[in-house]
Amino acid sequence: MSSLQQRYTITAALPYTNGPIHIGHLAGVYVPADIYARYLRLTNNDVAFVCGSDEHGVAISMKAKKEGVTPQEIIDKYNSIIKDSFKDFGISFDNYSRTSAPVHHETASEFFKKLYADGKFIEEVTEQLYDDEAKQFLADRFVIGTCPKCGNEEAYGDQCEKCGTSLNATDLINPKSTITGSKPTLKQTKHWFLPLDQYDAFLREWIIEGHKNDWKPNVYGQVKSWLDDGLKPRAVTRDLDWGIPVPVEGAEGKVLYVWFDAPIGYISSTKEWAAREGKDWEPYWKDENTKLVHFIGKDNIVFHCVIFPAMLKAEGSYILPTNVPANEFLNLEGNKLSTSKNWAVWLHEYLEDFPGKQDVLRYTLTANAPETKDNDFTWKDFQARNNNELVAILGNFINRVVVLTNKYYEGVIPTPAEFKEIDRATLEEMKKYPDSIASSIERYRFREASQEMMNLARLGNKYLADEEPWKLIKTDEERVKTIMYTALQIAAALAVVSEPFLPFTSGKLTEMLALEPLTWEDVKTAEVLVPAEHTVGKATLLFTKIEDTDIQKQLDKLEATKKANEAASKTAEPQKETITFDDFSKLDLRVGTIVEAEKMKKAKKLLVLKVDTGIDVRTIVSGIAESFTPEEVVGKKVTVLVNLAPRALRGVDSEGMILMTKNAEGKLVFVNPDESGVMNGETIN
Repeated sequence: MSSLQQRYTITAALPYTNGPIHIGHLAGVYVPADIYARYLRLTNNDVAFVCGSDEHGVAISMKAKKEGVTPQEIIDKYNSIIKDSFKDFGISFDNYSRTSAPVHHETASEFFKKLYADGKFIEEVTEQLYDDEAKQFLADRFVIGTCPKCGNEEAYGDQCEKCGTSLNATDLINPKSTITGSKPTLKQTKHWFLPLDQYDAFLREWIIEGHKNDWKPNVYGQVKSWLDDGLKPRAVTRDLDWGIPVPVEGAEGKVLYVWFDAPIGYISSTKEWAAREGKDWEPYWKDENTKLVHFIGKDNIVFHCVIFPAMLKAEGSYILPTNVPANEFLNLEGNKLSTSKNWAVWLHEYLEDFPGKQDVLRYTLTANAPETKDNDFTWKDFQARNNNELVAILGNFINRVVVLTNKYYEGVIPTPAEFKEIDRATLEEMKKYPDSIASSIERYRFREASQEMMNLARLGNKYLADEEPWKLIKTDEERVKTIMYTALQIAAALAVVSEPFLPFTSGKLTEMLALEPLTWEDVKTAEVLVPAEHTVGKATLLFTKIEDTDIQKQLDKLEATKKANEAASKTAEPQKETITFDDFSKLDLRVGTIVEAEKMKKAKKLLVLKVDTGIDVRTIVSGIAESFTPEEVVGKKVTVLVNLAPRALRGVDSEGMILMTKNAEGKLVFVNPDESGVMNGETIN
C-alpha cells in the first residue's frame, strides 16, 4: 500500500428509495460515517466509502401500489432526491450506487449461485401467509400483526420496530394483510434457506471471543442475545414480483430476499467505483489487511452482525467486518420519527429552508448523537448550538484573528518577536488536539470528538482574551506580532481538524487563510502551519445567528403536521342504539338565531343565550364559553332542539339545546343550517 497507512472499506446503510432522507438517518448513519471517512483520508489512509439506494425493499412495492405507479417510478424519483441531498449536504461517498444497477444484479446473482452450487442452502416447502383476495404471498411488510416477543400490535412480517426482534411472517399473532386488510391463510411454497444454526460456533467465536471488548455494548449485547435465543434457518428468497429473480431453475415468480441482496450492494458499489477509478475492487473485500466497517442504525444490527457475516463465511473468500458501530434512534421534539406520519425533518427541505447551513445541522446532530441511547432533536437546541457554540466560539475566534490581522498588518502575517511561556504552552496544547480528536473518532465517539474540536477554538479564544492584543497594540507592537502569529497557527489547525465535522466551514477557513494543503500530521508536528509574511484574505463570517422567527417557522410546520395526524387518526364514535322513525320524528329541530349572550356568573364553561326560534325567544344555557365569547355568537344562525324538557342549570332554566360538533382540529363549531333564505322557526327534517 506504498505510503498509505491502512486500507479501509467503509459502508453506510443503503437507504430505501421509498422516501427522502431525514435527520434520523443522518444522525444514526451518514454523518458519523462521513466524519470517519474524512478523518481517515486526512490521516493518509486508503479509503473506499460506499453506499447506494436499496431499491428492492417491500416498502417500495407497497408505496407503488398505494400511489398507483410502478416500483421503477418510485425508485427513480427517490434515488434522485436522496443522491442529490447527500451531495448537497457534503456526505463524501466515493461511490453512491443503486441496487437496480446491472452490476448489482450480476453480483447478487453470482453470490447466490456460488452458495447454491456449494450446497450452502436448504431447500424447503413451507406454509407461508397468503392473501386470497390479492392472490399474493405476504412477505415482510405486506403483513402486520402482534409481536410474539413484546406484544406490539403493529409488528411487521420481517421485524418488530418496537423491540427490534427479527421475525418471520408466520411468527406474528393475529396477522392481517396490509394490502386488503383481510386475515391471511396458509399456503405451501418452496424457498431456499441459509441454515444460520450451522454458523453458530463460528459466530460465537468471531463475535463473543473476538469482539466482546471493541464493539459497542449495544451492538454486542443485541447480537449475543440473538445467538443465545438460538439461530434458525433464514429464508433468502421471497414470493414477490419486484426484486432480483432467483437465478436457478424452478424458482419462477421468486426473488432474492432484500436482506440477502442489499448488503451485497456494498460489494457491487465498490466494484462500480473501482471500475470507474481504474482500481482493483477485490483487495477492498478480500484482503485480510483491509478493515471493513459498517455504519448502520440499531434496527439493522442483526443483519450486519449475524446474517451478512454468515453469508460471507459461506461464500468463503470475503473478509468480515472489523466493527459495526451502530447508533441508537433520534427522536424529534419528544416524539419518535415517523416517515408515514411525516414527523421528520427532511434533508432536502432543510437545505432549502437553511441555505448554506449544512454544517450547522451536521454539528448539532454530532453534538447530540444517539451513540449510546436514544436522543432528542429539538429546534431550540439546534438554534443554541449555532448561536452559542458555532457563532460565539468558533466563528468569533476566527473573525477576531482575521479582522485584526487585516487591521494591523493589511493581511500579512507578522514575523513573531520573542515567545513567552504562554505562547509556547498554547502552541504545545494546540498540537495535542489531533491525537485527542483522533482517539475519540477511532473509538467511534464522534460526539466527544466534536467537542474536542470545539475545545481547540476555546483555547484560541481564551488565549486572545488573556493576551488582549487590541489593548497592547498601543503600547507593545512587538508583543502583538507574536500574539497574532500564535493565534493564526491555531486558526490554521482548526481549518484541518474541523474538516471531518464541518467540511464546508473548513473549506471557507482554508480559503480565508489562503492555506497550502495541510495534513492531520502537520498539525501535530510542523513547527509552522502558516508562515510569517503569508497573506490572508478578508474576514467573512463562518456562521450567522439563527433568529427566533426561523425556529418558529419550523415549530409551526411540526404543529401543523401534529394536528393533521391527530385528525387523520381520529375515528368516529360508534353508532348509538337503533331507534325507530317514530322516535326520530319526536325531535323538533328548528332554525334559530342567537340574539343575546352573556357569561353565566361563577361558571367557567357556560353562556346564557337568548335564541329566537321563530316560535318564541327562549333562554338556552350552553357549555361553549371556553370556545366562544358572547360577542362572537350574537347573530349566529343555529340549529336548536326546541322540544327538550327544560332543565335548571345554576338556577337558570334552559329551554332547549344548541347542536354543536368538533372540526378536524378538535375545535367546537356550530352545526349551521344553510343560511340562504332560511327563516327562524323553519323545521329541519
